Amino acid sequence: MSAYLRRNPSLLVGLILLGLVLAFAAIGRLLWDTSMAAPLSALPNQRPSWAHPLGTDRQGRDILAVLIIGTPLTLYIGLLAGFLGLVVGTILALLSGYFGGIIDTLVRTLVDVGLTIPPLLVLTLVAVSVHTNLSISQMALVVASLAWLWPTRTIRSQVLTLRERAWVQIARLSGANHFQILFFEILPNLLPYLMATFVGAVASAILASIGLEVIGLGPIEANTLGMTIYWVSYYAALLHGMWWWFLPPIAIIITIFVALFAISAGLDEFANPRRRRAV
Repeated sequence: MSAYLRRNPSLLVGLILLGLVLAFAAIGRLLWDTSMAAPLSALPNQRPSWAHPLGTDRQGRDILAVLIIGTPLTLYIGLLAGFLGLVVGTILALLSGYFGGIIDTLVRTLVDVGLTIPPLLVLTLVAVSVHTNLSISQMALVVASLAWLWPTRTIRSQVLTLRERAWVQIARLSGANHFQILFFEILPNLLPYLMATFVGAVASAILASIGLEVIGLGPIEANTLGMTIYWVSYYAALLHGMWWWFLPPIAIIITIFVALFAISAGLDEFANPRRRRAV
């Protein structure tokens, strides 16, 4: 495994960066008092100091405590929404690509129409329609409502190719039914591609959730990274020069996206035999 990671620097860098983000959240809970993430836990607008390494915001919250709590919450939203989107997308893609006909026409039309509509606009309308102080899980469900569109299209194209392979034809001639061919022949060969697709879906879900939260449609009482940026905008921290409030969450968000992009690029080696031979 270590030899393979040395041959695949993108995957190695991505795993290291993601591990650092997870370690920050996990170790931070052990070493820092996260109760200071509550409003009025300290004096507001304090610059970084020994007592508050990343300072405090206008609500008197310790920024370090907010980030320690908010980082795993943001990752949770992305993981849940990405997983749901991948599951729905995989099921639709298998049915559409394998059976074809009217099923393929309906799924393809639905996906094509869905991808032409700006996703943030649709998510905003969905969030507004159900906005009653959304919880973290409800936020993930809102994001997942569109997270299946792109996986459905990309996985369907793979299924269209796999269903014509010789080993699928042999399985069909051997008396295997549709269920057996789908879940024991085609799906196992999709797993490497599904891993890379899942990482991309998680990154897209995190981006969508942050976009909704920044415009105030997220879980107001949650200390997610997106809501932290929302309060930065709400209190005009940039105009007041409160760099310690907006730079740390932005740095964590950038690190998460770079890590996920690098992991996705590394996993592409599994899904792409040509690249696998080249490494």
